[in-house]
Amino acid sequence: MFRILGALMSGFIIGLLARWLYPATVPLHAGTTILLGIGGSLLADLASRRAGARQGAGLIASVVGAMALIFIGRHLG
Repeated sequence: MFRILGALMSGFIIGLLARWLYPATVPLHAGTTILLGIGGSLLADLASRRAGARQGAGLIASVVGAMALIFIGRHLG
């Protein structure tokens, strides 16, 4: 139960940071922000594991992953 709550909280924080640092306005609801942050974390973790890292991605990599998802969503959607 605490893992799910922690994933939601960290997803929200990462999503907020990604939206704040992205150079354009990103209008999203709170639920979409959480999903964006969780998706950015998963994308960064996948990239770091593919690069041969033994640990998962950190906060900065997760925010960059979420920003990449914003970029992809804005230009493909």
